[in-house]
Amino acid sequence: MTEVPVTKEKWTGKIGVVSLGATADEGGSRAKKLAIGGETGMPFLSYEGAMVNRPLIAGEVLDYLEELPEQVRKEFQADCEDPVTWAKAWISRGADLICLKLHSTNPEELDRSPEEAAQTVLKVLRAVDVPLIVYGSGHEEKDAKVMEVVSNAAPKERLLLGQAEESAYKSVSAAAMANDHSIISFANLDVNLSKQINILLIDFGTRKDRIVLDPLFAALGMGLEYSYSVMERIRLAALMGDSMLQVPLICDTTSAWKAKEASEELEGHDGLEERAVWWEATTGLAALVSGADVLIMRSPSSAGIVRRAIDGLSGGV
Repeated sequence: MTEVPVTKEKWTGKIGVVSLGATADEGGSRAKKLAIGGETGMPFLSYEGAMVNRPLIAGEVLDYLEELPEQVRKEFQADCEDPVTWAKAWISRGADLICLKLHSTNPEELDRSPEEAAQTVLKVLRAVDVPLIVYGSGHEEKDAKVMEVVSNAAPKERLLLGQAEESAYKSVSAAAMANDHSIISFANLDVNLSKQINILLIDFGTRKDRIVLDPLFAALGMGLEYSYSVMERIRLAALMGDSMLQVPLICDTTSAWKAKEASEELEGHDGLEERAVWWEATTGLAALVSGADVLIMRSPSSAGIVRRAIDGLSGGV
């Protein structure tokens, strides 16, 4: 019987490693810090290169429930009424870290102050001992103020602050640098824009080992194929030696719940609840195999599917 040779790519580049969270001996309060990145090959292809650090799942926690799918409410029940209990519930369900989104600070919603937002961050930090990702509301001007106060309120905790865009990156990056936090750089589905925002951040003084890139991953049915190709090209360029793209990647899969297939009963199709869970899980799986190091997820059931897939693809059962 003739043995069929396995074609192997040879890569010259390596993805940088970013540490999330800080332990007591580093001035923080996390039980342990987590590392992402470090790959020397494409995801899960261990015969081509090492996948040094396991991909992580961050459980989404909102400080304001303007909208939350009924399926997710059922999974968390009363726990989702408060960010602290919500974060604890995620940890009990196996999340590696927490992604806290400060939607209440949006001037068009509750318009809570940066100081109130910082207190929420501190409460979550006291409640759980895992690293924390913190996003604002998406309002650039307000987010700049919020991230500055949050950064000052939790120095040395090495939060991952989001997000720095080309149109407004100096204030967020300055806040992160001032207190030894990491930062999420954001680009809208473009390899060159992804590279450009990282160049701007590094030129501004941000250390490359403090940058995690969000290239905007679209959900299944909402542009996933194009997102996948952009993510894959970013990772391939990094492995081929583009130093400005040699940073870990983060993807938010929660947009999957906005797809009509995950939010509406469809004529001739049963099982909305199961379909919705798999819609986010499928989005997450696609992000993983195209290069994601961190997934932000909304449903524990979806996260469970992805976690089992990571185990299997990593050589487990």
